[in-house]
Amino acid sequence: MSDEVYPVLSGADSLFYQGNEIGVILCHGFNGTPQSMQYIGEQLAKYGYTISIPRLYGHGTHYLELEKSSYHDWIDSLQSAYEDIAKICEKVYIVGQSMGGALTIQIAAANPEIAGVFLINAAITDVCYRQYQHQEEPRFIEEGKPDIKKPSVYEITYDKVPIAAVHQLLNVMGDSQEKLPHVTTSTVIFKSAVDHVVPPENSHYIFEHVNSKDKKMIELQNSYHVASMDYDAMEIVDNIYQHIQQDMRKKIGNPVQ
Repeated sequence: MSDEVYPVLSGADSLFYQGNEIGVILCHGFNGTPQSMQYIGEQLAKYGYTISIPRLYGHGTHYLELEKSSYHDWIDSLQSAYEDIAKICEKVYIVGQSMGGALTIQIAAANPEIAGVFLINAAITDVCYRQYQHQEEPRFIEEGKPDIKKPSVYEITYDKVPIAAVHQLLNVMGDSQEKLPHVTTSTVIFKSAVDHVVPPENSHYIFEHVNSKDKKMIELQNSYHVASMDYDAMEIVDNIYQHIQQDMRKKIGNPVQ
């Protein structure tokens, strides 16, 4: 991973909120930035958790930066964030949206001590870019409006993405399929009933193949793909909070209310 040349776009940099000994990492998706996970992070921080929202390499600067990145760079970005927060927190959970879900699977498989994972419309089997898998042209693919049902929501993204980066996205999805059996921590899967970028079948595949004894699926009825910025964002926050609190009560031997 070489140094980035372009400056970070305004509002797109990594975010960190210092809290207690419970850490939560939030990972944005392909062509996204920490801004897309900021609301969820801010709401979880109100419960006292320590929150880290890393910016993945090549994201939030310039699409030429994304062109030269590999999916190993993105895994390294998330792994570094995990190692940093693990130094100051006793328990760490990871929330991954879209491609961030695939990266979360990578980190959970490599670090079984992670307390739990939350996946939001995770991309692992199919995605709208699949048609470019065996193509080398065009060099850049024009991006449309982010898939968000809620009107007037602005997400920081590139207006075009390199086809080379799309290939890396598809590669990490395939690699993450192989890592699923190595994920044994508790897993909560959020899937939007309507998603125009990552079909809900991705979430069903994860549910069937993840090796977690404690797993559940939650369907979001009023959001599209970028659910962290959509109508159901607070439902995601509430479920994450409730799951973590239940987990903590189990660990100290108190009955779950």
